[in-house]
Amino acid sequence: MLGRYLLGYLPVQAAQGLVGFGSVAVFTRLMAPEDYGSYALALAAMSLTHILIFTWLEAAVARFHARAERRGRMREHLMTAYAVYALIALVAGTALIGLVQILPLDERLKTALAFAVVALLLRAAMQIGMETHRARGDVRRFSALEASYLMLGFMIGVGLILTTDLGAAGIFIGLAVAAGVMLVFDLPVMLNRARGGRRQSVRVAAYAAYGLPVTLSLIFEHLLSVGDRFLIAGFLGQGAVGMYAAGYGLADRLLDIIFIWFGAAVWPMTIRALEQDGKAAARAVAGQAAGLMGLIAFPAAAGLALVAQPLTSVLVGEALREEAARILPWIALSGLMNGMMTYYFHEAFTLTRRTGVMAAIMSASAILNLGLNLVFIPAFGLTGAALATVLVYALALVVCVVTGRRHFALPLPWAEWIKAGSATAIMAAAVLAVPGLPEAWQTLAAKALTGAVVYAISAYVFDIAGCRQWLRDARALIKPAGATT
Repeated sequence: MLGRYLLGYLPVQAAQGLVGFGSVAVFTRLMAPEDYGSYALALAAMSLTHILIFTWLEAAVARFHARAERRGRMREHLMTAYAVYALIALVAGTALIGLVQILPLDERLKTALAFAVVALLLRAAMQIGMETHRARGDVRRFSALEASYLMLGFMIGVGLILTTDLGAAGIFIGLAVAAGVMLVFDLPVMLNRARGGRRQSVRVAAYAAYGLPVTLSLIFEHLLSVGDRFLIAGFLGQGAVGMYAAGYGLADRLLDIIFIWFGAAVWPMTIRALEQDGKAAARAVAGQAAGLMGLIAFPAAAGLALVAQPLTSVLVGEALREEAARILPWIALSGLMNGMMTYYFHEAFTLTRRTGVMAAIMSASAILNLGLNLVFIPAFGLTGAALATVLVYALALVVCVVTGRRHFALPLPWAEWIKAGSATAIMAAAVLAVPGLPEAWQTLAAKALTGAVVYAISAYVFDIAGCRQWLRDARALIKPAGATT
């Protein structure tokens, strides 16, 4: 069942990968380092603002869906969510646009931020529907909408950069238009499901009690991953932010895609198992997911580190690639730890609704990261920022694992993780043995192909996380109707 859900979300992950790597490859070539730095800062500000204002509501929509469905209260659940969204969007949207206008910023950055606000508001409206589709297991609708949003937004953004002088603002216009188009198709469906429901203040209180600590945790987690860019801008300038963001974007984006893929499939299944069948069933789902995470995420992080030089030479613009290659292995390591913590070990707190503990851990981690960056960036430059992130994620992961087990003892599939680590080591040895070729793309292709083949063989031999059965599920899913074996 889990394998089928993961396969159903593959179109979204393919779009995420194409847009993620395409953004770095295209934007770093079409934009000057300063413009790319402005884009990175505006994107970081947009993401942080979204988390601060809307994520608590989106988290509650996902967490309480199964309970509302079981009790026959779905109309009230959705009507309350949309009413809260409308109020927040009106107040926050007005305040944010006004703030952008009065801030003493560069005009191009100010324009990018203004369109980022519009994109943020439309995306948040779309996200209520997306969380609902995901929670109810409607994989096809979720995948179709999300993949279309990503691809359309990217194509419009690239087109505007090529045909206008909007710069970073064009990217956010593309995102806004894409979200608006998706809402045309999805919002009427969602409002129909909410029709007849009553807004309930008691639900708002329950949503806030659960969601606000999640928001606080994610704010500090986001600051942990992107807050150093503001310090880099202060110490080293916007051009350095562009260099750092290019390397960070390559490593963190791929790993984030993998972990979001698991989160989209596993989190709703785990909640349904907990609500319907109890803790033992939830642990069974989570344990299977943890083994699969090791199967896919371990080699992905190692592979990024191993091909850092040819990868950045192929995908990153010349002005940014040297520093991007230098920090990419560090970011790959921190991305692996962050993904395991956020999309697995944080479940111990969210399943038991002890989100305040999770928020405390992440707030302390963000503060520590700030302190280390204040010391490491002046001393070691961009490498210092990456090193600080690795150290803080390592400590946060250990604290999260130990503390989380006091609330909900998630399985620790050591046997599967050890097998995945062993297969990754075999893969690394094979990749390192591949000699450099005349062109960077040739080296990248040779190393990537060698690593993929060696790891696939090793994983199959070790049968990591039952991957042989997963492959049989995949063949059954794509086999044409009526076909015989």
